[in-house]
Amino acid sequence: MKAVCVFCGSSFGKRAIYGEAAQALGRTLAEQGLTLVWGGGRAGLMGTVADAALAAGGETVGVIPEFMVEKELAHPDSTEMIEVDSMHTRKALMAERADGFIALPGGFGTADELFEIVTWAQLQIHQKPVGLLNVAGYFDPLLAWIRHAEAEGFVREGLQQLLLVADTPADLLAAMRAHEPLQGDWTAKVDLARG
Repeated sequence: MKAVCVFCGSSFGKRAIYGEAAQALGRTLAEQGLTLVWGGGRAGLMGTVADAALAAGGETVGVIPEFMVEKELAHPDSTEMIEVDSMHTRKALMAERADGFIALPGGFGTADELFEIVTWAQLQIHQKPVGLLNVAGYFDPLLAWIRHAEAEGFVREGLQQLLLVADTPADLLAAMRAHEPLQGDWTAKVDLARG
C-alpha cells in the first residue's frame, strides 16, 4: 500500500474531535510514507487532512473538478493537483490512484464516494481495502443499518467484511495492510427467482 484515498466532509462538523481525527490521519499517512489521495479541496476536513499530511512532510494528490477550481475551492499547496471534467471522472481517478480507501466523517458526498467504492469491492472490480475511521462512534448508525440490511436479505452475509473499522488511524492502517480480499464469485449466489 503506497497511496490511500480519503473521503471526508468539506465542512468541519459540530465537534472538534472530527478535525483532530483528520489531523491525526493526515499526519499518520505521512509518517508511514503513504501518499494522500483526496478530493483536492481546501475546506473542512478535506483541507485539514491535506494540511496535516503536508505539514508532516507527506505527499498529496488532489483530484478536483474544474467547476470547483473556478470557485477557488482547490487546495493551494497540494504536491500534485489534477483538474478533471466531472465528479464521475474525479471518483474514478481517485480510485485508480489509490491502493486503499478511508472514510472520515462527512455528509452526502462522503457517503456517495464510500458506497461506490464498497460496491466496486463487492463486484470485485477492485480488491483494495476500505476502512472507516469511526471517530467518536460517528459511523455506528451506518454499521447498524448495514447489519439491518443483511438481516433483511439486502446485503449478503459476510459482505460486512468489506468495511474495516477502527478508532485510530494507526489501527485502521494496520487492519488495511492485513486485509484479505473478498473470495469467490458473489454472482453465483444471486437469487434471481423465487417460487
